[in-house]
Amino acid sequence: MTNPIETSEEKREKLRQKELNKNPSGALRDGFNRAENGNLADLVGGLGWKGTGILIIVLIAGYVLYKLFF
Repeated sequence: MTNPIETSEEKREKLRQKELNKNPSGALRDGFNRAENGNLADLVGGLGWKGTGILIIVLIAGYVLYKLFF
């Protein structure tokens, strides 16, 4: 049984899964394009909260080091 009230994220995921099943080569091309351009939402979603926190700390530390030396 399906949930009558779906979130927009669930709807997007269902559409994405249908598209992957219908056109696997297009999904491969989309993956390559996404890797070239980058997408912050995909990056953060893949890392989780710990990885996102570490990424933020590394970026801030890099910025501080840059300002100290230049």
